[in-house]
Amino acid sequence: MKRYFEDQRVGVFVDCQNMYYSAKNLYRKKVNFANILKAGVNGRHLIRAFCYVINADVEGEENFHGALAHIGFDVRSKDLQTFFGGAKKGDWDVGIAMDIMRYASKLDVVVLVSGDGDFQDLLEHVKALGCRAEVIAFGKTSSSKLKQTADFFLDMDQNPREFLIVDRAHHHHEKPEGV
Repeated sequence: MKRYFEDQRVGVFVDCQNMYYSAKNLYRKKVNFANILKAGVNGRHLIRAFCYVINADVEGEENFHGALAHIGFDVRSKDLQTFFGGAKKGDWDVGIAMDIMRYASKLDVVVLVSGDGDFQDLLEHVKALGCRAEVIAFGKTSSSKLKQTADFFLDMDQNPREFLIVDRAHHHHEKPEGV
């Protein structure tokens, strides 16, 4: 049984770095972005799905971005910045916020895939515009204020096997889905 109306227009916005590091730190695994997209859409009408990535010049990066596009994401990328002294930064917060604001008038539901508390004010604004604000993230690494602000919070920690990729080296008989 579906929780929502099938004719709702949905936009999914994935903070890839937030998901990557949460999965790595909590479970030492990689995220199944295909299942995240499926959970976010939840049988409704997908308008756009964006995945925001940082180019860090690491092996397999192009394949990963290609796999995200194959799943159905519009992949937005920017280069990792290196500052004087060696500090590195890669941040999509403003870009994610701008895209959500750009598309909010065309959506009934905004699905933010991030546990970053910096997005709390954005969710409040999206709700004020009349959109339903949903968040998908790992509850253990998510801002409590973000969880409270969302109309619906899907805690990936409640079913990590659905949202993580099984390591192929240890499970030859299980074929991972997604990325």
